[in-house]
Amino acid sequence: LERKARELDDATPVTPVEGQPRRLPYFCSGCPHNTSTRLPDGAVGLAGIGCHSMAMWMNRHTQKPVQMGGEGANWIGAAPFTDTRHVFQNMGDGTFSHSGLLAIRAAVLSGVNITYKILANDAVAMTGGQPIEGALDTDSIVRQVLAENVERVVVVTDDPARTQVSVHDVPVVPRAELPRVQAELAKVPGTTVIVYEQVCAAEKRRRRKRGRMSESTQRPVINPAVCEGCGDCSVQSNCVSVLPLETPMGLKRRIDQSNCNKDFSGVDGFCPSFVL
Repeated sequence: LERKARELDDATPVTPVEGQPRRLPYFCSGCPHNTSTRLPDGAVGLAGIGCHSMAMWMNRHTQKPVQMGGEGANWIGAAPFTDTRHVFQNMGDGTFSHSGLLAIRAAVLSGVNITYKILANDAVAMTGGQPIEGALDTDSIVRQVLAENVERVVVVTDDPARTQVSVHDVPVVPRAELPRVQAELAKVPGTTVIVYEQVCAAEKRRRRKRGRMSESTQRPVINPAVCEGCGDCSVQSNCVSVLPLETPMGLKRRIDQSNCNKDFSGVDGFCPSFVL
């Protein structure tokens, strides 16, 4: 071990050559964060610890993160000194289980206007897809934040038929309703919570390969004869599986089937070229 440590100390660090293409880390194909980290026009979001922090460089008005478990605590100190009346705070379910609940409690006690978006992806994706400690599920998260006296809770999910919440007055809505829910909660004084439930795309892919999750019977395909190359499918999905396609009729789009995780959010684009 000592010899290996010396070798690492003596190693020359790899630096990009000037002019060499660089690629920032990005969400996986079909990642829930492609949708969950969106914000209403003019809103401000705060990053947290997790894969969702990559929203910082995706033109989503998301500010730099703080330490794990401190999500939103920085807003408690900053809120009295800014004209901004409300912020959104992203928090993964792994962070929530680890120490994030304490930050939510502090926000409630401080009286600041903040909406936590707890991203329930069923995996600690940033460090390898481990299960959440204590098998924490959406219903448990809802009951815990209500016990901390948050003002309102709404569950947003990619599959309302799957998502079960035992608290009868907590609405469960499809992910297409996220813009409306965010706009409504931003107007509620105090601390509110959105629990956004959608399985991590990488974990979903693993489970399908291992037979632990059913494979989709559909896959998205772009008909190049119809595609006009507008790129709205990329805007709507934020997905790296939507690739450019050079054709005699100009630049169009195609789906990279080798890494597509069948999220189908690209179909939300204003385009008739998709085939399922």
